[in-house]
Amino acid sequence: MASNDSELDPRHPGTAVAPVIGVTTYLERAQTGVWDVPASFLPKVYLDAVTDAGGIAVLLPPQPVSREIARSVVATLDGLIVSGGADVDPARYGQQPHPRTGAPRTDRDAWEDALLAEAIAVELPFLGICRGAQVLNVALGGTLVQHLPDVVGSEKYQPAPAVFGEGDVTVEPGSRLEAVLGPGSRALPVHFYHHQALDEVADGLTVTARSEDGVIEAVELDSVPFGLAVQWHPEENAADRRLFAGLVDAARTHRMRRSRS
Repeated sequence: MASNDSELDPRHPGTAVAPVIGVTTYLERAQTGVWDVPASFLPKVYLDAVTDAGGIAVLLPPQPVSREIARSVVATLDGLIVSGGADVDPARYGQQPHPRTGAPRTDRDAWEDALLAEAIAVELPFLGICRGAQVLNVALGGTLVQHLPDVVGSEKYQPAPAVFGEGDVTVEPGSRLEAVLGPGSRALPVHFYHHQALDEVADGLTVTARSEDGVIEAVELDSVPFGLAVQWHPEENAADRRLFAGLVDAARTHRMRRSRS
């Protein structure tokens, strides 16, 4: 699809500006040189996935947020990725913490909840990854399994610290996820790293992929043009950028539609 003038890069006439994709981050203590300070942190594989797919990645660290702030941030973006990370506070879905549930990260929960709410309101394309799928489900009224080994009887989805599990997911035919991945994607090899999972699925979400033992591995929001969330870690597969390419394509379309309104 041809770009209109408002989308052209003034430094390179005739070249479309790449879509800007915001990626939520951790706020963690980090050491570099003589410094030991809280810092915005995100594994580079997320940034590589966005840029490989033709987008521009910008970091969105947790910070004080209101509806107005979230609206201002989302207005600067063409797409959003809610990245993986710490467990969602179980108080957000009406449960007491399991002994294996991590300490609450309320700053990140509030930040990502607000960004997602505004993204949905303006139909900004978004992709949730691992924690991002859980945040989406909880934000819309769903619940989580707090410790998946209690249900499946093994640690295969998170075999050891910093070790990804590997397995296949089955993608629902006719889903938006299948459309993004393309033909031959109904049995998809993926990287797992989660000890929690979606339990009660929120209204408005459709389950579009499951693992072999029935664990929900992808959902999509029916009310928006592009709202996908996967429980696995697609950023870990440098040979397969289809999900990120789908997001970047949707972000480009969103920007064109916005520039014409």
